[in-house]
Amino acid sequence: MTGTTSLDEARELLRAYPVVDGHNDLPWALREQVRYDLDARDIAAHQKAHLHTDLPRLREGGVGAQFWSVYVRCDLPDPVPATLEQIDCVRQLIARHPADLHRALTAADMEAARDDGRIASLMGAEGGHSIANSLGTLRGLYELGVRYMTLTHNYNVAWADSATDEPKAGGLTEFGREVVREMNRVGMLVDLSHVAATTMRDALDTTTAPVIFSHSSARAVCDHPRNIPDDVLERLPANGGVAMVTFVPKFVLQAAVEWTAAADENMRAHGFHHLDTTPDAMKIHRAFEERNPRPVATVATVADHLDHMREAAGIDHLGIGGDYDGTAFTPDGLGDVSGYPNLVAELLDRRWSKSDLAKLTWQNAVRVLGAAEDVARDLQARRGPSNATLQQLDG
Repeated sequence: MTGTTSLDEARELLRAYPVVDGHNDLPWALREQVRYDLDARDIAAHQKAHLHTDLPRLREGGVGAQFWSVYVRCDLPDPVPATLEQIDCVRQLIARHPADLHRALTAADMEAARDDGRIASLMGAEGGHSIANSLGTLRGLYELGVRYMTLTHNYNVAWADSATDEPKAGGLTEFGREVVREMNRVGMLVDLSHVAATTMRDALDTTTAPVIFSHSSARAVCDHPRNIPDDVLERLPANGGVAMVTFVPKFVLQAAVEWTAAADENMRAHGFHHLDTTPDAMKIHRAFEERNPRPVATVATVADHLDHMREAAGIDHLGIGGDYDGTAFTPDGLGDVSGYPNLVAELLDRRWSKSDLAKLTWQNAVRVLGAAEDVARDLQARRGPSNATLQQLDG
């Protein structure tokens, strides 16, 4: 068990170097639960009965910057307007809570928010389906504040293979490589969470800017296709990118993989999407769990991934992406956004230095966004926007 001294040291460190969290699905939870009625889920007050995230717990957890996911489901018939609604939700949250949230578009904005005692609020689009095969739409999302895009979600897009779908493209198609090049040109981070290992490697072969994994852990520790193979982790130093460990039990604990597959099938059998976290869906989840006790991940489980990822990629290439409000279950000690000090305390107990922890929580993520901005300035001086189409490049 984590000692009080380590926890005190963790909180002190987070006051200076707060957590940049790479992925939080609060906007989707607000859409699903209350259709963006922000009075019904006022995050200025504790929302523990409904959400993993609110402002008091973000403060308690030492969060200094949050990439809010503007995720929409892959099976929506028209994902672009739904993505715009998600972006609007984030903008409403920032406008509603100006003393706590600061709109951030750049690394400098992140530093300014920290200096001002506010939480830098950035956005990431989770899945290339959000651009509907349009580079113009990609640029539009960037102009609205989206600073990373995950190339796929759980299913393939026409130009990239997902980790959890049947391979079709063999990684990235030529249009997929053009998407990566255009993301580099505008300054949008290429996020390789959710993509197949072949897509990871193709993206690393294509990009001229650092990549991120906004919420992925180590495949060598938990053999799930959503996690990062060692050969990819080993390429991050040359690329300059950052792998942000996630807390989702089915991605960090091997015993949870089979249990989750059965739980997901149970959800589908009851007519729910397996990622549904609405109250009715959670009743089905909990009933299943009563009949089939859930393998429980812990803070130590996540720390095991970070220990391995540090060995494979190096301390300059690690970050944190909890996936709160995007998962039904969480590890013990990391039940919501207030739990980050517990992870930092565990790593202190494992003899991680404070300088290493400062890189993990704050410095690496700020550096990688700044590096993407530098690449974009150089590319924009040398070439204009791409208007290539899927049909032109892939036939």
